[in-house]
Amino acid sequence: MKENKSMKHKRIRALLTGILAAVCLTGCSGINRDTKIVLTTGFTKDEVFRIETASCYKKEVMVYLTNLQNQYEQVYGTEIWQREQDGVTIEESVKESVLAEMAQIKTMNLMAENYGLSLDEAETDAVEEAAKAYFASLTEKEKEQLDVTLDTIRQLYREYAMADKVYDYMIQDVNPEISDDEARTVTLQQILVRTGTKDRTGDITPYPDEQKSYAYATAVEALQCIEAGEDFDVVATRYNEAAEITVSIRKGDAEAAYEEAAFELGNEEVSGVIETEEGYYILKCISTLNREETDMNKIRIVEERRKEAFSKEYDSYVQSLTRHMNEELWQEITLLHDSEITTSSFFEVLGEYYKK
Repeated sequence: MKENKSMKHKRIRALLTGILAAVCLTGCSGINRDTKIVLTTGFTKDEVFRIETASCYKKEVMVYLTNLQNQYEQVYGTEIWQREQDGVTIEESVKESVLAEMAQIKTMNLMAENYGLSLDEAETDAVEEAAKAYFASLTEKEKEQLDVTLDTIRQLYREYAMADKVYDYMIQDVNPEISDDEARTVTLQQILVRTGTKDRTGDITPYPDEQKSYAYATAVEALQCIEAGEDFDVVATRYNEAAEITVSIRKGDAEAAYEEAAFELGNEEVSGVIETEEGYYILKCISTLNREETDMNKIRIVEERRKEAFSKEYDSYVQSLTRHMNEELWQEITLLHDSEITTSSFFEVLGEYYKK
């Protein structure tokens, strides 16, 4: 289960943008602003936030924010910034994610000191080459507007690489070898006769007993049709109330009764009527081991275990940290809406040089 370079850098990027809650310093959903220290004085010039001895400055934020902005615009166009989601503008959402990402990187660099980790000569050289390459890609106007020097980019890359090294160190004991049985994914055809109404949140309101009895009789009728020789998929088109007829499931995906029956069936075998919270199911096994889905599930399981190992140690560490936020300066930071500011390769350039 060894990661290739492309997978690794996608994983790094997902890590640094996805795990937000523990160090998010702004009003993200689920973060209680009353639990952290918020200051508007006592900062050095252009200091956005401070976590213990680690500071983040406006120019650092602008590099991340501008690169992410231009990546969004390349896909969705400039009109993306007028949109809202759940009452929050896309610009505000992107700002929050950048702040959280940078806070996590700064925190992981503090952790590196505790672990005694540092970049080796090869990694330092790679960071240096990446910094030179990215800085050379900037126009004079971009350098001016972002207020960056080569030292700025070098420091950002060094911290990014160090965070990656800390992550590798923290998940080094996670076993990447997953057995077929543990990751097994089966492919099924299903017929569902509902015994309740599911709302948008997934909660189910049961039918009255009389209607539930009718549903059971309907499921039995469907099973009798199959036992009489009708093709399962033909019967399913008449009786199935689920969104799909053919599904692939892994362990933990379904209710216990459903899952137990699904994993006990042999190829082409049909179950009896299975009672679940959602309704009565009849299953037919198409494949007891979907190789492609099983291999993908192995990757998911390893990734979940890595995230669990990381989060357990990381969350414990950040609880002891003092965090300060320059709210006034943060509110002043906005996207650069300038057609001449197009830089978008900050993250990709590091990937080209670091751990090639």
